[in-house]
Amino acid sequence: MAAPVMEHNKHSSNALPHLTLVRTGSSTFQSPSEDGNFTDDVVALVQKEIGGDLKSLKKVSGLLEQLTLENKQLEEQVLTVSSSVPLRVSAALSTAEESRVKLESLLEKERLLSNTLQQHLQGAQVWADSIGQVLAQLDTLERHMKYLQCLARIEELSDSIQQYLMTNSMWDAVSAIDRMASLDMGLRESGCSHLQAFLRETLCFWHKILKDKLASDFEEVLTQFHWPFISPPTQTLSPPANVQEFNSQLELLVSQLLSLQTSDDLISGKRETPSRPGQSQTPPLSLPIQIMLLPLSKRFRYHFTGNRQTNNLSKPEWFLTQVLIWMGNSSNFMDEKIQPILDCAGAKVNARVELCRGLLTLAQEKLAQDTPRLLYDDALFCHLVDEVLQFEKELRSTHSYPRAHPGVLHILLEETVFQKWLSVERKMAVEKVDAMLSAEGAWSSQYKDITDVDELKAPDCAETFMTLLLVITERYRALPCPRAQLSFLALQKELVDDFRIRLTQVMKEESRQPLSPRYCAILNAANYISTVLSDWGDNVFFLQLQQAAVSVGEEILGPLGATETGRLASLEGSLFEALLALLERLRGDMLGRLLDAVMRDVKEKAQPYCKDRWISLPSQSDQATMSLSSSACPMMLCLRDHLLQLQQMLCLPLFQMFWQGLAERLNSFIYEDLILYNHFNEGGAAQLQYDMTRNLFPLFGHYCKRPENFFKHVKEACIILTLKVGPALLLCDMLKQSEEEEGILNHQQPSPESALNELGVYKLAPSDVQILLNLRSAWLNQS
Repeated sequence: MAAPVMEHNKHSSNALPHLTLVRTGSSTFQSPSEDGNFTDDVVALVQKEIGGDLKSLKKVSGLLEQLTLENKQLEEQVLTVSSSVPLRVSAALSTAEESRVKLESLLEKERLLSNTLQQHLQGAQVWADSIGQVLAQLDTLERHMKYLQCLARIEELSDSIQQYLMTNSMWDAVSAIDRMASLDMGLRESGCSHLQAFLRETLCFWHKILKDKLASDFEEVLTQFHWPFISPPTQTLSPPANVQEFNSQLELLVSQLLSLQTSDDLISGKRETPSRPGQSQTPPLSLPIQIMLLPLSKRFRYHFTGNRQTNNLSKPEWFLTQVLIWMGNSSNFMDEKIQPILDCAGAKVNARVELCRGLLTLAQEKLAQDTPRLLYDDALFCHLVDEVLQFEKELRSTHSYPRAHPGVLHILLEETVFQKWLSVERKMAVEKVDAMLSAEGAWSSQYKDITDVDELKAPDCAETFMTLLLVITERYRALPCPRAQLSFLALQKELVDDFRIRLTQVMKEESRQPLSPRYCAILNAANYISTVLSDWGDNVFFLQLQQAAVSVGEEILGPLGATETGRLASLEGSLFEALLALLERLRGDMLGRLLDAVMRDVKEKAQPYCKDRWISLPSQSDQATMSLSSSACPMMLCLRDHLLQLQQMLCLPLFQMFWQGLAERLNSFIYEDLILYNHFNEGGAAQLQYDMTRNLFPLFGHYCKRPENFFKHVKEACIILTLKVGPALLLCDMLKQSEEEEGILNHQQPSPESALNELGVYKLAPSDVQILLNLRSAWLNQS
């Protein structure tokens, strides 16, 4: 055995120079040599082929031959690759050399071609310079010719207009002026300033002559129709004798004036004019309407400017009403006479709306002049705001002025004026709240004697406060700017929160007497405000404001947060959500105090009843008739009186919450302080069941159909206490057995819960039922 081992070691040292086999006792294993260059693959191979068994050493020769063969194959592959590499390298070098030669040839050709091209360009530059000079001269001559052509065209149009006016060919003159206006617009981008100035002066000259002539004729025809209508038109005004002829003249003049619209707008610089930032642009008034407004404008400025008595800062309703009167007086004439002519001429305007726009301009100018002078007088400023809001309302409703056109509200949205408006609204609202809370009947309802109307039993102060908020809403509802509306909404929320704080302060003063009418009135007030705000949250107007608050609300309402913004955007929340939560907390706190006060009184009256001798009462068979326990009478009377009193003082939703909360507390009190505190014989259990089912439960039967459902602990305890002895013993045994076999699955034995359910017990747990069974005197006797 030694010789093979030595031979194996010798071959191993040649094939694997870093491997040494060490034999210790009867086992052989690999150990690394001192140079430490063993790899995991070699160790794994030797361990797999040889292992620790000495009999496996016969495999060494086969392993050596296999490794020698693989080594030889690898050497042949290396030799093959090394012999083919020089051939590939030499081929690549020769290809690179050929590419270099071709590149040098191409570069030489490029250099020759570049020199030839440069020489050609130098020779052609002389010709290009001479041709450029000729072209520049031709361009100058062309501009001069066009300049002279424009001058000739202007002179031609001017002569034509003069000739047309001399021959009274008004339509031809209007067409010539329109062509001259088109030429003026075509020269707008030109740099010929003198030519532009000459053309504009010529256009203005002939336009003024023609416009004055047409306007004079138009005013004469309007006079025949009794324009302007200062007072309401009546049937007594005799129509012109030759009304047909005047109608024809009116139609002709309106059409001709409409044709002058382009040149008139061009001369006066009236293009699309933005009325206010953020508002849509409005086109200039049509020329016929401008002329029709002249007499009304003169009358307006005569009466409402200067030192006239009618120009009174404290009476803005005078000029605002006058504008509305003129609109109403002129509407029929505009619809019947002017509108058909505009339609025939293809003018896409509404005659009545155009006249209203013109009259509104007078009112806007007057308001813009007077409003800054009233900022330091709160009374006059409030009056002005009221009149402006009323004017805007009548303008939109009575005169059907389109919402797309601005009215007069933008005057109130000037930053200084708007901030003054907000501050005055806040000041007036706070003063009114102070007055309504200090009024004599602040905490009584004006509808207290009308049951059908007074469902919420809201005190006067709460109803007046919400009316105040509603009035503020109606005042800012028509504002055209969502930011302004949100500013007023922030003011309303501030006022609601202030009123809530005032309610809390008054409530704390009354908390010593929570059963007083005033305390209940405060509770009704909180509930009424919460109900109204909830309804407002579903209102279309406030839903639209809610969407506006998502985009611009943070600037006015403060940071909303990602969650709140998401809820508002998805309409899950409302703008009043935070206020509703605070009011709900106040309402819950007040109801809790009210329930505490009633329960204190009930518990005090119930003490004799709780300490009654339930274990020694006569059985039901020993009594002729069952009657209410004498010790329970004070408690029942106390409950009845409080329920009747609070039903009168609380609104229906609050009273519903109250009696249900009271029933829940009574259920716990009777179960814990009476039933679990005493032991019962058969008579005591029967008496308790009679007192509960025939007296206590019916007290709450006035407010629901099944009052016993609010006293589940008491009802089920009575069921257990009044069980016959036999069923009670069986139930007790089953509960004990179930308790002993807890954790062991028994499909044949019914569960304690199912047995209790058959008796009508669903709320009490089996452990509670065992406690109740132990309270029966029969069990005490057995023990």
